[in-house]
Amino acid sequence: MKPSVFHSLRHVIQLDHCMALVMVVLLAGCSAGEAPKSDAAQPTAYAAVARGRIDIEGGLLNLTMAREGVLSTVAVHEGEHVSKGQLLATLDAEPAKLAQASAQAELEQARAQAGLLDIKLAAAKQRAQRLTAAAAAGAGDGQSADDAREAAALLDADRQTNRAAIDIASGKLDEARYEVKQRSLVAPFDAEVIHVSAQPGASISPSSGPLFVLLPNKPRIVRAELNESFVGTIHPGMPAEVVADSAGNPTPWPAHVLRVGQVYGPASLENDPQVRANARTVECVLAFDQPQSLRIGQRVIVRFGAGTTPTKAAPATAPAKD
Repeated sequence: MKPSVFHSLRHVIQLDHCMALVMVVLLAGCSAGEAPKSDAAQPTAYAAVARGRIDIEGGLLNLTMAREGVLSTVAVHEGEHVSKGQLLATLDAEPAKLAQASAQAELEQARAQAGLLDIKLAAAKQRAQRLTAAAAAGAGDGQSADDAREAAALLDADRQTNRAAIDIASGKLDEARYEVKQRSLVAPFDAEVIHVSAQPGASISPSSGPLFVLLPNKPRIVRAELNESFVGTIHPGMPAEVVADSAGNPTPWPAHVLRVGQVYGPASLENDPQVRANARTVECVLAFDQPQSLRIGQRVIVRFGAGTTPTKAAPATAPAKD
């Protein structure tokens, strides 16, 4: 073989050997920086998931006047906070006040009559005693004593009748005062005024519908529709988490089960009409672990039970040195 050809082959072999070494180094470097693949994160598991809505015990309060009449005043507006016993509105109470004044006068008249009868009865009893004593001593006739005792007895009967009249007049006065009170509408407890559909001068009646809608200052609760297949797994005191039924606020609110209902009903919160028609649910009421100021009627998702945390990836380890 010629020397020039030999030298050329040797040069090619050396280049191939260098390239092989470079590839080995690069592969080793890549292996050293690569972490082993971690197990896929497992999804969080829950005992049950249900749709729900925010509410309060007893719901919103609809108030109207107990009597018909013309509204005289409306003392509050929408958005205001009212205290227990605070005046909301009044009807024209003039007729009721006149009836109250008449009942008061009737009671006073009966009481005055009672005072007069007491005086007459005391005098009649005293006269009867004297005439009875005189008849016994032979200084008077027995008929006069009998007449005096009869007159005293009649006055005593009148006094009893008068006491009944006082009771009747007192009852009428209480009724008249109650009627005056029914012309005023007050807040039964601390609340926020959500809606007002009243204005002075309007004629209203109990059948006209609510004049005020109040949101009581009570803790928020969740009314969830628990599918019948999960009823046996959910119990009072069980932990849960509540999230908004939207992408706006993914932060969960911790809660716990207060009670599970005993009556099946339709799934009214489902979006799919077919599911609403066929699903049977039980109402499950939950309380928040911390007070929340969520809006009434807001739709939420309830996840019952503690979930398993996702598996963490193992830390990358460097290859062992030779």
